[in-house]
Amino acid sequence: MRPAIVETNFKHPLIDSLYRGKVRDVYSLTNGDILLVATDRISAFDHVLPKGIPFKGEVLTSIASDFLDRTSDIVPNWKKATPHPNVMSGLKAEPIKIEMVIRGYLTGHAWRVYRSGGRKLCGVPLPEGMKEHDKFPIPIITPATKAEEGHDEDISREEIIEKGIVDEGTYNQLEEYTRKLFESGTHLAAERGLILVDTKYEFGLDSNGAIVLIDEIHTPDSSRYFYLNTYDQLQREGEPQRQLSKEFVREWLIENGFQGLEGQRMPELPDEFVELVTNRYIELYEKITGNQFDRSGNRKSNVKLEQDVLNYLDSLKA
Repeated sequence: MRPAIVETNFKHPLIDSLYRGKVRDVYSLTNGDILLVATDRISAFDHVLPKGIPFKGEVLTSIASDFLDRTSDIVPNWKKATPHPNVMSGLKAEPIKIEMVIRGYLTGHAWRVYRSGGRKLCGVPLPEGMKEHDKFPIPIITPATKAEEGHDEDISREEIIEKGIVDEGTYNQLEEYTRKLFESGTHLAAERGLILVDTKYEFGLDSNGAIVLIDEIHTPDSSRYFYLNTYDQLQREGEPQRQLSKEFVREWLIENGFQGLEGQRMPELPDEFVELVTNRYIELYEKITGNQFDRSGNRKSNVKLEQDVLNYLDSLKA
């Protein structure tokens, strides 16, 4: 297995600046575009884990690129090109500072709130009598603030409008796009034998003030999937759902005493666990795309990554 790609530092006349997110290196270009490099870094509870996950960045980019193409008829998006398996380039939009989280099932954060007695999430009422992983009558939208550092926080529709993050008309459009994207992802997942449980979308404004979909879509970092063929039986029997998502990483951290809280120490990641996480990401790629993932080849090396990016930038300069 090749080493993980955990950091990039490209130098080229077209590169104006570099921003390192939790898992992505984002290069702003002098032509107004951006290069988004999905590294193999992995985060949970808003902390970057000490080891990268080989092939994770390629899995995220491949899935996101495919879904951006599939959903461009629903909402315009930022993507222009994929110069390397870990890299997409495209429009630099002004980010809207909220994440549009949509949940079809009482799982993850929603379940933790419900289990603690909460019956509202982001101002949305939660039905009584539900158990973990039950399906909501209709998917609920539970936005979160997009934090530059630290934890993202739940926020209601009313608070978003009241604080002037976006106006009511813009928010209504974001909700409409969110529901249509989730419906599209749900149908494709079902065709592949999966359930799209919940996900998040990020949006921005282009130079004309129009809404565009940015970042990634329907990847295991932004979404949670269950296996369709075992869902009903496991739910009846009260057994844990088989899922393809990053949630099992969070569960492993919780079991090892870490939830990102003050005073907690990040546990070391055994090599066996890193390999398990890699295999989970690849499994989702193969399941959702129907294609076999290629783990071999020089194209996945750090050197090849830099070569491909610089060649792409040269082509723009020409």
